[in-house]
Amino acid sequence: MFTGIVEETGIVILASPSGLKIAATKVLQGTKEGDSIDVNGVCLTVTSIDENSFSVDVMPETLKRTNLGQLKKGDVANVERAMALGGRLGGHLVQGHIDATGRILSILRRDNSFVVGIEAPLRLMPYIVGKGFIALDGISLTVSARRPNFFEVSVVNFTAQNTNIAKRRVGDTVNLEVDIIAKYVESLGGARRSEITLEFLQDHDFMVS
Repeated sequence: MFTGIVEETGIVILASPSGLKIAATKVLQGTKEGDSIDVNGVCLTVTSIDENSFSVDVMPETLKRTNLGQLKKGDVANVERAMALGGRLGGHLVQGHIDATGRILSILRRDNSFVVGIEAPLRLMPYIVGKGFIALDGISLTVSARRPNFFEVSVVNFTAQNTNIAKRRVGDTVNLEVDIIAKYVESLGGARRSEITLEFLQDHDFMVS
């Protein structure tokens, strides 16, 4: 589990069909082989580590369903260590399980921030609400506006300076993870509706197999 508060940006040293090697500093502290680490919002397992970098294996399915397959040597990636039990939750609960990728439609720069418009798959839009949370390449952000097939997030200068979002351009692909609480609410609501339907059928002597 992660918080969506990016600890630093790492530099891709090696990108292969089977994994990544990323140069970093802060996230190496206390990290060992087998630990979970978030790379651009994707929860991965550290397979090796040295004083300047860490390596992770990446499954073909992950490469296909996220933007990790687009990374190349020299690219900047957001990295975050797994949340420590008892630590502060500065962002929101982020699993590192990407729901889909989105496409940047617009970037509007302002004095001390900028607004990013992102096109998302229609199946994700019910989980995206105004003032709600979303993880964008592993960054915990607040939805500032929502339309039928896209949404906007406002990014302050501090976030821009400490993540890779300032390097994004219109047309770029970004990893999206919606708020897990929204998914739980939908699941519980669906289960309750099924219970009500079953109770109705039983109360009215309908045959239920």
